[in-house]
Amino acid sequence: MAQSGSGPERRLDVIAIGRSSVDLYGQQSGSRLEDIASFAKSVGGCPTNISVGTARLGLRSALVTRVGDEQMGRFIREQLDREGVNTSGIVTDKERLTALVLLSVESEGVSPMIFVRTDCADMALDEDDIDEDFVKSSAAVLVSGTHFSKPNTEAAQRKAIRVAKETGGKVIFDIDYRPNLWGLAGHAEGFERYVKSDRVSALMKSVLPDCDLVVGTEEEIMIASGADNVLASLKAIRAVTPATIVLKRGAMGCIVYDGPISDDLEDGIIGQGFPIEVYNVLGAGDAFMSGFLRGWLKGEPHATSATWANACGAFAVSRLLCAPEYPTWDELQFFLRNGSKFRALRKDENLNHIHWATNRRKEIPLLMALAIDHRSQLTDIADELKVSHSKINAFKRLAVAACARVSQGREGYGMLIDERFGREAFFDAAKKNLTWIGRPVELPGSRPLRFEFSQDVGSQLVEWPVDHCIKCLCFYHPDDPEHLKKEQQQKLRTLFEAARKVGRELLVEIIAGKHGKLDDDTIARAVQELYDLGIKPDWWKLEPQHSAQAWKNIEAVIAENDEYCRGIVLLGLEAPAAELEKAFAATAVAPSVKGFAVGRTIFAHAAQQWLSGQMNDEAAIADMAGRFEELTKAWLRTRGR
Repeated sequence: MAQSGSGPERRLDVIAIGRSSVDLYGQQSGSRLEDIASFAKSVGGCPTNISVGTARLGLRSALVTRVGDEQMGRFIREQLDREGVNTSGIVTDKERLTALVLLSVESEGVSPMIFVRTDCADMALDEDDIDEDFVKSSAAVLVSGTHFSKPNTEAAQRKAIRVAKETGGKVIFDIDYRPNLWGLAGHAEGFERYVKSDRVSALMKSVLPDCDLVVGTEEEIMIASGADNVLASLKAIRAVTPATIVLKRGAMGCIVYDGPISDDLEDGIIGQGFPIEVYNVLGAGDAFMSGFLRGWLKGEPHATSATWANACGAFAVSRLLCAPEYPTWDELQFFLRNGSKFRALRKDENLNHIHWATNRRKEIPLLMALAIDHRSQLTDIADELKVSHSKINAFKRLAVAACARVSQGREGYGMLIDERFGREAFFDAAKKNLTWIGRPVELPGSRPLRFEFSQDVGSQLVEWPVDHCIKCLCFYHPDDPEHLKKEQQQKLRTLFEAARKVGRELLVEIIAGKHGKLDDDTIARAVQELYDLGIKPDWWKLEPQHSAQAWKNIEAVIAENDEYCRGIVLLGLEAPAAELEKAFAATAVAPSVKGFAVGRTIFAHAAQQWLSGQMNDEAAIADMAGRFEELTKAWLRTRGR
């Protein structure tokens, strides 16, 4: 296990140094890279993946690399910020592009890949990019094999090693051997794992004496030592370093070696593997390293670190992407406690839900939303006034301006906008730095529930921005006829599956009061029935309740079924503002209620006046902004804010 070094106070656990890229993963499994039709984007590169994996497991991680001064470089920065990785060591290179990697899963264990790294940003890293005080602030630095392949990147990593050792920091060596990146294989051989090279071995062997932890596969251990078999390689490494050596063996787990290497390869601390389906091996080693470091840097026994490492690797090989698929600490602990009945972990709904919920793009503890997703209500007004429906589009843009006037870029404000009349409003809202944007999929007024544009809702959702939340209103009462409930349940389950498949958040709005009596347990029963189907929306949107007990019952159901639920937002149903404030206050007994999404109370008057020509644009904006601001103040008052 790692021991705490002397020296300055450490505000970081580990700084990873080296490759950063944007990975473009082919989404058609079992296909040649030549035949891939669409790609999923994620951050990539061994050290970058490890910085994400360790952050997800609760370590204070950082990355030192270079990225281009373009959209892909900004994507890496922004994603690492979302992951909680310290990005202050990332340098923006104005002359070079961010590296790209194109990959596919052709068959089990076979993943062709193309590195697009000609004069890329991360390979321009040099000594000047290594801030000595930054290195001193970390308990450990992780150097990686590829960045010893060029003089400037080698010098950068050796400087980091020197500074770390001078101040008692630990040095971790991820051998990370890619022959292609050493110029030892052609462009098409990106997946090639081993090409013998005396030059590479000599260079890597010179790094070993300074290391406290050395991690590699059988092929990587051989290239680092220059020997021709694994046992001889381990002995050669031990001859030059007392470091802990971890031998990664894929499905067979791993072996950890401290002290002398005997003639028995198995004579080490064996970390058993997990019996799972191998779907994609790329990035599994980085997940493994993340799990091992979570134990090693926290002083856990090697057997514990190895178990965590193997479990993290199991998650990675069972899913498609690299860093996005790595487990969080909650997810890892759940798996270690409960295991999984699925060899393909990506098919385990419990694990997938924890993974999804603990990797959301941002926290939203407060949500005050102006809902302008109404369609039939606004067309009714337009028809009554005999004005074109096209004017509704322009009115919704005014609502966005009103929301922005109130929010002023602050956190906690959002909007509900529809596709039918809100296309331009979406473009406007994207520029306003709103915390949350939701958009409906239901056909207005439908009961049983129908989707508005296509019953194949998944094909619609994939076109949405990744941070737009699906909103679905369902007129659902637990005392509805059984055939009606089953039909609506099936629709909601289909929507939930589509939302998870395409990676979009889901808000389910339940209105029961229009089609039956609201008792203290009515909404709680409705919510429980949907949970029983495995539907776990990120948000619930619920109508005001008539008693504190009703809210307590709802709260109890959510707590029992989904500890990761973002919470509840209150809907308005065109109630007067004074009545809504009373409804806001009544939710004080339910901490899960995080805010409101109200529409007609805010926009109804302005819509009537503006569509009839009695109110100009500025007056309509001011009217809606004033009403929205009063509601936000009312909500904050009920929360003592």
